[in-house]
Amino acid sequence: MSHKKIFIIEDDANILYGLEAQFSNSGLEVEVSEAEEEAEELMDNLREFQPDFIVLDLILPKIDGFDIVKRLKSDEELGDKQIFIFTDLSDEDSRQRSLEIGADYVFFKDDFDTFQFAEKVLKIIDNQEKSEDGDDEDEQMID
Repeated sequence: MSHKKIFIIEDDANILYGLEAQFSNSGLEVEVSEAEEEAEELMDNLREFQPDFIVLDLILPKIDGFDIVKRLKSDEELGDKQIFIFTDLSDEDSRQRSLEIGADYVFFKDDFDTFQFAEKVLKIIDNQEKSEDGDDEDEQMID
């Protein structure tokens, strides 16, 4: 499995470090943010780390999660990264909005605990890797 990177933005430390541990144990390289920085600084950190996947809470102390999704999607370097929303905003409206502005997956904290959510994300990543491997035989040579 190629070395994938995931960036977690979550102000609840229990969730943040729970996810970090789980993703690390699964072989992903993990970077975390407790979302205490301003949006611009967060974007810089994301560009620097170049994650393949981003886990994002919508309700953050200083920044608006929806705004971050929009920034990510319009960013040259980060526009194609997959975004997993994990949020307390458990209403259809928030789900629709998130998907409309470019999030790939939306999970509600009401429905999943941290462990279950991480399992879901890992399964999605795993399935993508499998389908990528099937498509492109000569990819290994580049790496």
